[in-house]
Amino acid sequence: MKKLLALAAVTIVSLQLTGCLVAPVQPPMGILYTSYQAPLDYDQSNSSVGSKSGSAETMSILGLVALGDGSVKTAASNGGLSTISGADYEYLNIIGVYQKYTTIVHGE
Repeated sequence: MKKLLALAAVTIVSLQLTGCLVAPVQPPMGILYTSYQAPLDYDQSNSSVGSKSGSAETMSILGLVALGDGSVKTAASNGGLSTISGADYEYLNIIGVYQKYTTIVHGE
């Protein structure tokens, strides 16, 4: 019985440590519809919004197919940025049928 409880405790802790979204802010999720913007930067004191911005996105349909390149490098390239001073993200979910994640970078 002690081994079973220990295994259950290790399993629960392991599952809690495997976060899907690593960001300084994780807004609430809606079951039917979710749409929000949040920062990707941990240290807001060193980030600023530059005069230019770029974005890159990924999308998923029914959780079966996921496509795109949401990397910071691609977002900077799409915006013509050579220096990144801040980063945000946008998330959209419609009943789990369609999901979109957009990385937005700011800089010069």
